[in-house]
Amino acid sequence: MRPIPRDTAFDSSLDLLREGFPFILNRCRRYRTDIFQMRMLGLKTICLHGAEGAQLFYNDEYFARKGAIPKPVQKTLLGENGVQTLDDQQHRCRKAMFMSVMTRPSIQVLLDRLHEQWRRSVARWEGQQEVVLFEEVQDILCSGACAWAGVPLRQKNVRKRAADFATMVDAFGTMAPRHWRGRAARRRSEKWIMRVIDKVRRVEIIVPEGSPAYAVAFHRTPEGKPLSRHMAAVELINLIRPIVAIAWYITFAALALHEHPESRPRLLHEPGYLELFVQEVRRYYPFAPFLGARVRHDFEWQGYQFSKNTLVLLDVFGTNRDERQWQRPDDFWPDRFRNWQGSPFDFIPQGGGDFLTGHRCAGEWITIEVAKQAVQWLVNLAYEVPEQDLSFSLSRMPTFPRSKFIMRNVWRLDAPWQIETAGAAGAGGCPYHATRP
Repeated sequence: MRPIPRDTAFDSSLDLLREGFPFILNRCRRYRTDIFQMRMLGLKTICLHGAEGAQLFYNDEYFARKGAIPKPVQKTLLGENGVQTLDDQQHRCRKAMFMSVMTRPSIQVLLDRLHEQWRRSVARWEGQQEVVLFEEVQDILCSGACAWAGVPLRQKNVRKRAADFATMVDAFGTMAPRHWRGRAARRRSEKWIMRVIDKVRRVEIIVPEGSPAYAVAFHRTPEGKPLSRHMAAVELINLIRPIVAIAWYITFAALALHEHPESRPRLLHEPGYLELFVQEVRRYYPFAPFLGARVRHDFEWQGYQFSKNTLVLLDVFGTNRDERQWQRPDDFWPDRFRNWQGSPFDFIPQGGGDFLTGHRCAGEWITIEVAKQAVQWLVNLAYEVPEQDLSFSLSRMPTFPRSKFIMRNVWRLDAPWQIETAGAAGAGGCPYHATRP
């Protein structure tokens, strides 16, 4: 039996908070291993890194999710006892409900709703001196997602609801005070969505059969029972909130356009480059640092012993930057995806394994398509990027550009206008500009 390498710290919890996203990757490089153990909050924890580790982690014979997601994360980001915490038949049944609204026609409905929100927002931006993209995109995504889901949302309430969804996301990697703001946001959101569920079930709100609100309100458990109104609210939020969370990727996409202006003409004129660009945004920019599971029963893997109930963390950030899988992993280089073979284990920004029945994020297809749509809008806008702090901290989980990406003098480009690549600009410059004929 091979001993699992140990982190030298007595308890690594503070080091994890201090280092953030690269914590597991740093130790795998330090100890030259894809597996090590540590103590986190006093508990023995095993960390896995790389494609082989991901393949093991997503083997449901060995790992369960029950008890792996800390209650603070459930009380903010995920909701208590949601689909992410389930196993076996319970998980397969609940996951099937989510996948029933992930069809191509359903995703197209979402994109249509979002297109209208983008059109309205851009028209408004043209009359504003300054736009804070991160917050504006949250509003676009919240409005479009609620319209798609069948959740009524008045325009005057959009900012409040979008901010609450974003606050839940922002709370997952911290304790106080962001944690407490996240819990308050979840309480408000669950009360709101429980009222919606009640009205759908009483047919006071008419929603199409097959819509997210309908699917959740009338879902049946393996025992044939409907979800409680609270559980239904948790899962309907788990369909809307992740769409609002795409604001993180879209803001990073805007940052990538700013820092890599050579991508703009390619996005406009090169077929297929949009997909490569969005995938590289998801790989390069950090969102989820790691994922957790618990060992179902004692087993051995590659000579290492895993004991029942041990917490295991999969390194999401580091696996997406594994130099054995990714050439120049620390560079933003969309063309790397031209030769990517589509492995479900070496590229895991939203989890790995099987979409339909496993614990990979049900909304990954939506994330890709919504981000592609957003990038198409961004490359058809002209705007100035004033001097601001666009850096982001890897110790903050989740992270985003500190300035939230400020844009000035936005206008929409029409066919007669031309985009001129101005090259990489300085801190106070704009990487491109548009000129009227």
